[in-house]
Amino acid sequence: MKFEELKLNQLILQRVKKEGFTELTQIQEKCIPEIRKGHDVVGHSVTGSGKTVAFGIPIIEGVNARSGVQALILTPTRELCVQVKDTFETFGRPLNIKTAAIYGGAGMGGQVNELKRAEIVVATPGRLLDHMRRKTINLSSVHFLVLDEVDRMFDMGFIKDVKTIMGAIPRDRQTLLFSATIPRSVHELINRHLKSPVLIKAETRIDKSLLKQSYYSLENKDKFSLLVHLLKQKPYGLAIIFCATRREVDRVSRNLKTVGIKSMAIHGGLPQNKRMRALEALKKEHIEILVATDVAARGLDIKNVMHIYNYDVPKTSEEYIHRIGRTARAGKDGDAITLLAMRDYGNFRNVLSDRSLVIKKIQMPHCEHIKIARAPQAPRASARGGRREERDSTKPPRRRSFGRRY
Repeated sequence: MKFEELKLNQLILQRVKKEGFTELTQIQEKCIPEIRKGHDVVGHSVTGSGKTVAFGIPIIEGVNARSGVQALILTPTRELCVQVKDTFETFGRPLNIKTAAIYGGAGMGGQVNELKRAEIVVATPGRLLDHMRRKTINLSSVHFLVLDEVDRMFDMGFIKDVKTIMGAIPRDRQTLLFSATIPRSVHELINRHLKSPVLIKAETRIDKSLLKQSYYSLENKDKFSLLVHLLKQKPYGLAIIFCATRREVDRVSRNLKTVGIKSMAIHGGLPQNKRMRALEALKKEHIEILVATDVAARGLDIKNVMHIYNYDVPKTSEEYIHRIGRTARAGKDGDAITLLAMRDYGNFRNVLSDRSLVIKKIQMPHCEHIKIARAPQAPRASARGGRREERDSTKPPRRRSFGRRY
């Protein structure tokens, strides 16, 4: 289905064409008509399905310029918050619709000024609650509420905050919920807070004709050596290296630089300006390699990523799919390579429990051994910027935890 068939506002349609969109994705084709009809919607889709445009276009059509905050989108991370804001600004600009991004780690003053002019607000839960307590945001005119990546928000411990925010918004709103998985906690939220929602599930299977999946079985001491070998052989395209912990991200990134491979790191322990600088550098292709925790796997739209390296194996098939979903997009080829040491086999069995995944073993090549140096202890987030949205873990936060932070 083509965007012209939706009979969009002509200004929005012109912007759609300018951005290079022609065919609707499955989630867009199914969601946009239902949202336009005023139905609550539950969208079950993975990263890269085009869901931001799916809820963004009908919301922009449904708000009025200079009439206060009428739409609220909640996201689990700062990076996704900024990305969603950028999408709304792109399509809302022709109609003079303004969007504010509200997240921790940034100054309150600038956000307060943005809120005075915004019709749409994209926010992380913690910082939004700060504004609500300070009475610097008025939610009384909100008639669109979007919960984006809601399973991720709940994994990060935001369930209480989300419910508090929902209780402060008019009950006659239209609620749109998007989630890659629908665990029991999400089902309970749907049953309690959504009105006869339409369930829309987009195809989540990986296009095996475009994405090559493989793994190497090796000793843990050889991981970094093989990674360097593969990166030096990498023909073209951007790459993301996924590690399990912040400390491992810092260690891998620092050691890559010592062998002359330029990269940048992103994880929840870094200041916001460094995180955004790393993403922008990759998007603008000033660098070709990003080393990341799973904070970069959910929701972020980074074009031209051709290679995914799982330096550490994710714990579940869902997280594996989110990681490799960064590549083989928009009809382009990609490859996902997993470095499998003895300590990773338990997680790898969990990944392979999804029988749709076909990951081929590749013979270990001969490569020069490179000793990887330890990284210093990752700094903890400051009291001012260390809200819950900074955590990279997919588990709810624990009190009095003295283990490594993810």
